[in-house]
Amino acid sequence: MIGICGYGSYLPRFRIKADTIAKQWGMDPESIKKGLLLYEKTVPNLDEDTITIAVESAKNALKRAGINPSEIGSVYVGSESHPYVVKPTGTVVAEALGITPDVHIADFEFACKAGTEAMFVAYSQVKAGVCKYALAIGADTSQGAPGDPLEYSASAGGSAFIFGLDKIVAEVIETYSFSTDTPDFWRREHEFYPKHGGRFTGEQAYFRHIISAGKEIMKRAGLTAKDIDYAVFHMPNGKFPQQAAKSLGFDLKQIEPGWIVPWMGNTYSGSSPTGLSATLDIAKPGQKIMLVSFGSGAGSDAFIFRVTERIEEVRDLAPKVRDMLDGKKIYVDYGTYAKLRGKIIV
Repeated sequence: MIGICGYGSYLPRFRIKADTIAKQWGMDPESIKKGLLLYEKTVPNLDEDTITIAVESAKNALKRAGINPSEIGSVYVGSESHPYVVKPTGTVVAEALGITPDVHIADFEFACKAGTEAMFVAYSQVKAGVCKYALAIGADTSQGAPGDPLEYSASAGGSAFIFGLDKIVAEVIETYSFSTDTPDFWRREHEFYPKHGGRFTGEQAYFRHIISAGKEIMKRAGLTAKDIDYAVFHMPNGKFPQQAAKSLGFDLKQIEPGWIVPWMGNTYSGSSPTGLSATLDIAKPGQKIMLVSFGSGAGSDAFIFRVTERIEEVRDLAPKVRDMLDGKKIYVDYGTYAKLRGKIIV
């Protein structure tokens, strides 16, 4: 049995409402909320970045795994907002967690699927017998240009997963990846804000890859949507994952536990991993969860997990995603938000 033995997430307390952004740009708040199904999003404080989010997420994963950090043999961090262009995020994370120098470390980038990319490699490392435990993290402080539709969704947060051969809370029963050269979203060197292909990012990019990966992994596992209890899809907005779910035969109740984007925003590499974390927070032993990510450029990673009895023992050992979403919030105005995100310099 190979699977997740510990998982954890972290979301900033600072928030900005979609209404606040809409009013700043003279847009109708109700049409934005109705059109995107986005109500508010997380905002990183000045002392929060991909590294701090990764560390906090991993600490929560370690609490649930109940292992010594020195037993982790691989650390992989997926993000499109690594603090350094030349200097790894993973080494800082490993040092902060007390993981010994006898470890393989790599940073990953693949737009919003960098987190599941790290998960796939961590799982594969354990499966190949390279290490006993491998840590995978998806974290971002995502960017959206002022006035761009992305500004309503681009947020901050992340999740961490420790893969291993024992103490399993969610066994991996199938994996699959689907990738093509589809340039729907990109950011060149030295550019702060990404560009996107507008409507091209929908059918040709997101839906083609999500649905292709979802159909194939269910086929390989010999399962249908009715055999799977919960599904999690990448969440660029509130509507896309709902449409993808329906196309694959899932009803909205099956995606509801992981459908957190209306209150979290799109945490890019942390989006679908945090949806998985939220689903593990409520899943029962024996239930199956399908995860399908999406990263522009473009590709999707898919996993099917089976939850074990151990989930009941560990889920309360660290903060749950919904508790972080619904707990203490600090709402900011647009000026403060712009300062925190480096949109203005004071």
